[in-house]
Amino acid sequence: MSEPESAPLPCDPITIGIVSISDRASTGVYEDKGLPALQDWLSRALLNPLHFEPRLIPDEKERISATLIELVEAGCHLVLTTGGTGPALRDVTPEATLAVADKEMPGFGEQMRQISLKFVPTAILSRQVAVIRGQCLIINLPGQPKSIAETLEGLKDDAGNAVVHGIFAAVPYCVDLIGGPYMETRPEVCKAFRPKSAIRPGR
Repeated sequence: MSEPESAPLPCDPITIGIVSISDRASTGVYEDKGLPALQDWLSRALLNPLHFEPRLIPDEKERISATLIELVEAGCHLVLTTGGTGPALRDVTPEATLAVADKEMPGFGEQMRQISLKFVPTAILSRQVAVIRGQCLIINLPGQPKSIAETLEGLKDDAGNAVVHGIFAAVPYCVDLIGGPYMETRPEVCKAFRPKSAIRPGR
């Protein structure tokens, strides 16, 4: 007689801050597309019950820093921003992010630029950074919805195999290491990588 299959273990709930940074979108000049793009991709990629804390704010360094601190204090273990990472005078998202950092995680920005360089040479103008504040990982993403998905998910061949890994493959294990909830992904969207010793039993 075969052993009955055990029910899958429930996923940890997680609160994620999503921040769109744009002078014009925040004043209603045009419709913000950053927040819907972030929420859509995360909802497709993650199996966890998700609670989003969305913010739409202008390109103001002090306002950005204060918003990031507020989201960390509200219990977010992951905060994703979009917008304000180029060389223009009003682009101050990286400076505002570094100002609240306990630790910098340069590999995320390096990989995002590598992915974007597959599409446009101007990817070298992008200044995205990632940092840790307390038990929260904060990542600056590009401003365009298409670029958001590309950098998070990576590039795949026609068979669905990874050609260039997206940055989100490393996010769940990073959140593990800083004491956050155990994040689980849908492999067809983004396969999370963890060392075997870090994978929960039954997963």
